[in-house]
Amino acid sequence: MQWKDLGTAVALMFVIEGIMPFLNPATFRDSLKTIFDTEDKTLRMIGLFSMIVGVILLYLVH
Repeated sequence: MQWKDLGTAVALMFVIEGIMPFLNPATFRDSLKTIFDTEDKTLRMIGLFSMIVGVILLYLVH
């Protein structure tokens, strides 16, 4: 059962990640340029915040 849930989560991640480049590729390209110019420390903080929000959402859902 856990492998099925993991597969579902990965599949949904691909769907969600694909929405932006599909709907608005120019804005997506500009966003990537901005990300490349962002400092490592800032990207790490964004990643940490994203993980914390994800853990909280998982806790609330389950």
